[in-house]
Amino acid sequence: MDTNRFKNEILPLKNKLYRFASSLLKDSEEAQDAVQEVFIKLWNLRGSLQGLNSPEAFAMKVTKNYCLDRIKARRTVSLEQTKSLMYTETGEEGPEMKTEINDEACLLIKLMDQLPEQQKTIIHLRDVEGYEFEEIEQTLDLSANTIRVNLSRARKKLRDLYLIRVGYGSENNKSFTE
Repeated sequence: MDTNRFKNEILPLKNKLYRFASSLLKDSEEAQDAVQEVFIKLWNLRGSLQGLNSPEAFAMKVTKNYCLDRIKARRTVSLEQTKSLMYTETGEEGPEMKTEINDEACLLIKLMDQLPEQQKTIIHLRDVEGYEFEEIEQTLDLSANTIRVNLSRARKKLRDLYLIRVGYGSENNKSFTE
């Protein structure tokens, strides 16, 4: 892979890699450092990138591995999404709606932290980043069936946690959730 192709195919992934690293590392500065290290690794491997079906999936995989190594090195396993990942602005929302969306995003981030690590990663890649199942397969080295099962379980767990958190899962409101 020559310099121009690297600039056109790999460097535009910066924001996706940063969001993914940030979700894994829980620290924006460490995520920025991780992305820089990943770009260095990818640059050094640029000759090998030529034959890949999806350089983007490979870049995500390298990012995941680097971040997991950093987490293991510091002996903590924690995950946090940034509010901006889930916050969308339509331009027509008033301040109350923006606050409500922001609160809901914060709640979902906290609830996602309660998921097992693999489910958290899969739901982030699929629902936040918008990756296709094939790309997630390549990134995580998991079968499509495993990804689908974990994604389904993660979504169900998030839904259940959300309903309990907002009071819909209480005994008084049991009929609402059924």
